[in-house]
Amino acid sequence: MTSATKPAPPPVLRLMRVFDAPRDLVWLAWTRPEMTVAWLGPVEWPAVKVEQDLRVGGAWRACLRSPEDGRVLWQGGTYREVVAPERLVYTFKWDSDDHEDGVPVDTLVTALFAELPDNRTHLDFTHEGLKSAESLAGHRHGWTSTFSRFDAWLAQQERNR
Repeated sequence: MTSATKPAPPPVLRLMRVFDAPRDLVWLAWTRPEMTVAWLGPVEWPAVKVEQDLRVGGAWRACLRSPEDGRVLWQGGTYREVVAPERLVYTFKWDSDDHEDGVPVDTLVTALFAELPDNRTHLDFTHEGLKSAESLAGHRHGWTSTFSRFDAWLAQQERNR
């Protein structure tokens, strides 16, 4: 008699951040391509193009480009939930298999935005279905760097007011 071992569940990335900006601005920055392109992507792979059809079932795509060598990475997915200004759920998948650990897989991103009493916004961010520990580490770096770029972009918006 053999005992079946249950496969380990796919890794899940969960991050919490507080942004020094009102929730309405944070929501707009996540849902308007002309704003999203200014902060999306880690510092070594900033976005150069973002397309969004913001509705349940609508598609999104983003192109990240390395300033170092000009290589590009495309990612995209489909919106599953759009509840302004508090909840955004979408699938996420890389277009090519040349930067992580092989063939890309469908993953799921959930971003929950909570308004804080001091006009700041709390983000509860989950990226589920990652392929491996390597993918988890890569996405942890990517999203953490992206959120730091987002902090800087929000600070610039405040200075420009």
